Amino acid sequence: MKSPTSLAVALGANLPSAAGTPRHTLVAVRPLLQDLLQDWAAGSAEAEGLALQWSPLFETAPVGGPAHQPPYVNAVVVLCGMRRLPEPQAALALLDQLHQLERCYGRDRNREERWGPRTLDLDLLFWEELRLDHPRLTLPHPRLHLRTFVLEPLLAALQGSVGW
Repeated sequence: MKSPTSLAVALGANLPSAAGTPRHTLVAVRPLLQDLLQDWAAGSAEAEGLALQWSPLFETAPVGGPAHQPPYVNAVVVLCGMRRLPEPQAALALLDQLHQLERCYGRDRNREERWGPRTLDLDLLFWEELRLDHPRLTLPHPRLHLRTFVLEPLLAALQGSVGW
């Protein structure tokens, strides 16, 4: 029997979307992201034992990118108890689904400035011990250890903090 695995996704926004303010966007995307992750995780294994641990919402100052950006609202969700083995093709498939969800909230990755403002940002942070260096995805996230705006919500989610 495969032992359970976990992965983490960071959420962030600092521009309004069709859902409203960045905070409203993250609240609106939460149930959609929850369904997406549960469906994806159960895609090749049983869904029993899956758990999502959400961090609280954090308001943070922008890091890098253009000056004078509005503050971000950030959170992290950790999906625990998967029986799906970490593998590159499944990670890339999840990335595609995350980017599709971003587009639903008005994000156009082809037209935005690097580290610039955005309506929704969904980043796959890690999937267990999977190491991946692909042109579209690096796991674990290469700047995870440098970003307190991700580390604080990640720690809160891993500690089972009550989310939003």
